[in-house]
Amino acid sequence: MTNNEHPIQRITYAAPPTLTRFHASDAFYRGVMGPVGSGKSTAMCMELMRRAQAQQPGPDGMRRSRFAIVRNTYRELADTTLKTWLDWFPEDLFGQYNQTGMTHTVRFGDVHAEFMFRSLDRPGDVKKLLSLELTGAWFNECREMPKAIVDAMGDRVERFPPRRMGGCSWAGVIMDTNPPDTDHWWYRLAEEDRPRGWAFFRQPGGLLEKGEENGRPRFAPNPNAENLTNLPEQYYLRRMAGKPADHIRVYYCAKYGSVQDGKPVFPEFHATVHVASTPLRARPESPLFVGLDFGLTPAAVFGQREINGRWLWLGELVAEDMGMTRFARELRRTLNERWPGMEVVLYGDPAGTQRSQVDERTPFDILRAGGIDARPAPSNDPLLRREAVALPLTRMVDGGPGLLTSPECRTLIKGMCGAYRYRRVEISGEERYKDEPDKNRYSHVCDAAQYLMIGAGEGRAVLGRDAGPRPARAENHYNPFRRSV
Repeated sequence: MTNNEHPIQRITYAAPPTLTRFHASDAFYRGVMGPVGSGKSTAMCMELMRRAQAQQPGPDGMRRSRFAIVRNTYRELADTTLKTWLDWFPEDLFGQYNQTGMTHTVRFGDVHAEFMFRSLDRPGDVKKLLSLELTGAWFNECREMPKAIVDAMGDRVERFPPRRMGGCSWAGVIMDTNPPDTDHWWYRLAEEDRPRGWAFFRQPGGLLEKGEENGRPRFAPNPNAENLTNLPEQYYLRRMAGKPADHIRVYYCAKYGSVQDGKPVFPEFHATVHVASTPLRARPESPLFVGLDFGLTPAAVFGQREINGRWLWLGELVAEDMGMTRFARELRRTLNERWPGMEVVLYGDPAGTQRSQVDERTPFDILRAGGIDARPAPSNDPLLRREAVALPLTRMVDGGPGLLTSPECRTLIKGMCGAYRYRRVEISGEERYKDEPDKNRYSHVCDAAQYLMIGAGEGRAVLGRDAGPRPARAENHYNPFRRSV
C-alpha cells in the first residue's frame, strides 16, 4: 500500500482461530467475547480496515467508507480504544487524527475512509451518534453498552456511501467484550435466543479453574488460550496474584460473571451451598410466604419453611418502572398460575404504609384494591433484617444448609452473591463502606427476601425469642385474597 506522500509499510496480522472465524463471518451483527489480552481489539481494528479496502470504488475510482468506533466513556475511548487504533494505523502514515472532530480520515491508494470515535458519557452524545450515516460500526467493550444503542446503531449503518457513489459493499455492527453477567443482553442473545443475523464468537480463557486448594479456587494456564505469542511469559498467572476469584474468572478465565466493587451484604451466601441444582417445588400442604418491596422497581420473593426448619426460596417476581397497580396484577397472576389454592401470607416494606402525595393511597391499599391482603413486616431495622437472613444461611439442618434457593431466582441469586453490597467510601487509607446497602437493580429483590424472613419469624429467632425451628403451621395464616381467584 502507498500513501499519496509516504510509502506505507506492510502490516502483518495473524488472527487466532476464534478471530479467524469472526473475520470469515458476514453476519450483520458479530460479537467476540474473550479474556483480557486475547487480541479482540486488534481484530476489530483490522476488520474495519479490511472492509474499507474491500469497498467497491465509486464513479471517481475512490473506495469511500465511514465507520463509528464507540466506547461508553470519553476517557476510556481516548486511553484505550483510540490508542490501539493509532498504534496500528499511525498518523504519519495513514493521515492526521482530528482531535476536534474526533475523526481519523485515512487515505492511501484509492481508499478514503473516515473513522469517527464517539463516547456515550456526554449530554447529546447518543443523539449525535444516532444521526450518523455510516458504513459500519464497532462497539468496544460492548458489555457497557445498552442494547437499545446497539439496536439503533444497526439502523445507521449501510447508509454510506450512497448508491450514486457505489453503495455499500459491506455493512454491519461488530462488537468485542470481556464476559458480562448472565443477566446481560449479550448472554441472552449469545447463549439462549441465538437470533438470526447475529453471530457470537467465544475465545478460550487464558486460565482454567482446577478445583480448590487449601479452601481456595486453584487456577492453571489454559493450553488452548489464544494470542499467547504476543503476550509476555506467564501473562495471566502473574496478573492473577492478589485478585479475588470473581475477577480471575471473568477477566482471565473468560467466564460469564460479575466483579463487584464493594462489600457484600451477605458474605454468608455461597452459590455452591445455598443454590439448589434443580428448581424447587412448593409443598401444597404448607403455607407460602411472600416478601414485598415497593417503589417503581417493586419485587417479590416467594418462600416456604419446611417442618425441619429449612427455608426454601422458591421464586421471585422482579419488575422495572412498574407502578403498584400493575405490580399487584402481576403478583396476583403469578400466585394463581404457580401456586393456585395455596395458603399465602404476605409481608411488605413497612414504609409502604405511607400515603402517596398523588392519590393518598398506600401500596398496601393498592394491593388490597387488587384483591391481595398484605401486612407490614414487623420491623424495618437494617441490622435485624440482615440477621434474619444471615442466621438461616449459617444454620445446618439435617446435614444441609438452613436456606436453599431455587435456581429460578436469578436476580436474587446475583444479589446475594455480591451485587447487593455496601458501597466503598472514597477515602484514602483503610477500606471503609457505607452503613446502608447500595440501591441498585438487585437491592429490591434482596430487600423483599428480608421482609419475607423477618415477617415469617426469623426476626424473633435473631432476638432470641424463638431460637428453634417451628412447624410452619404455627403461623397465624389467612387467605390473602378477599375475593375468589
